[in-house]
Amino acid sequence: MAEKARRVDDALDRALPLRHPERLLASMRYSLLAPGKRVRPVLTLAACELVGGEESTAMPFACAVEMLHVMSLVHDDLPCIDNDELRRGLPSNHVAFGEGVAVLAGDALHCFAFAHAAEATAGVPPMRVLRAVAELGKATGAEGLLAGQVVDIESEGAQVGLEVLEYIHLHKTARLLEAAVACGGIIGGAEEEEVERLRRYGRAVGLLFQVVDDVLDVTRTSEELGKTAGKDLAKGKATYPKLMGLEKARLLAEELAAKAEEELQGFDRNIARPLRHLARYIAHRHN
Repeated sequence: MAEKARRVDDALDRALPLRHPERLLASMRYSLLAPGKRVRPVLTLAACELVGGEESTAMPFACAVEMLHVMSLVHDDLPCIDNDELRRGLPSNHVAFGEGVAVLAGDALHCFAFAHAAEATAGVPPMRVLRAVAELGKATGAEGLLAGQVVDIESEGAQVGLEVLEYIHLHKTARLLEAAVACGGIIGGAEEEEVERLRRYGRAVGLLFQVVDDVLDVTRTSEELGKTAGKDLAKGKATYPKLMGLEKARLLAEELAAKAEEELQGFDRNIARPLRHLARYIAHRHN
């Protein structure tokens, strides 16, 4: 995973060199190249290789997935949304560059992600590229990430149940992770049934990611997390530990990790190992 993440970092650096207007590009690069685990792009590469594809063909989409994820973080941290001044152990983008530039940097990353995926992908039939682009668009739009974000904002301070909480996180977090895996499979030439299994794997991993995030938010410090600890409870947000209790939330995480691994049955066991271990890594991460 560390080696894949390093290659993703190199590809991101090459894809977005510093150029005019420098302040906008510097803001984009500040958040895009900040230290991160690169879970989403690594999932894209692993899914592509799982179905017989090459890492190089999936790298542009892996980069696009990370650009879209970072866009969501830059916007999520803004004072008008989550108002967080710390991200990945660094001052949030709007703290470093100002709110106006941060909004525009997020917008620019959103646009550039699709341009890069479409232009830089080589050696893949155009219809596969088109299908993967559409997958990313749906994952980040009004039926995906942004839908979850809006319901999350509207639910602050309200009494919501597990059904609404699951809707928020299936859209706000899981949908992009699902798309990351599905795009890797599509670019790698997966059969339709394989894409659907990868999609279910990604959905389980995405929800798992958020359940663990909620647990960490109440059990770790800001220094350990690299972002502000306890902010969800402070803002009156519903979380899995708040609605289920800490131990039941941890049990749910274990169930989701097992479900993710179950979806990998039928694929070559050795080639599927990275995806299997990624699920376990997400379940047991500490930041």
